[in-house]
Amino acid sequence: MTFCHINTDLLQQAKQLNINFSQTLAQHLAEIVRRRGQWLEENKNALDEYNRRIETRGTFSDGLRRF
Repeated sequence: MTFCHINTDLLQQAKQLNINFSQTLAQHLAEIVRRRGQWLEENKNALDEYNRRIETRGTFSDGLRRF
């Protein structure tokens, strides 16, 4: 599991304003996950078509790469 660092000044301000950090984080993460899932669902056909095209035709730079 990876943990990130948060701006300590921002965290201190949230504490001073009695903002429940855990609850706020959970609410915002849930919204981000919902939006990301919705975006993936809405764009699934386009993503699948793009991946099929790359599998059959390759990318424009296939002949240029040296790695």
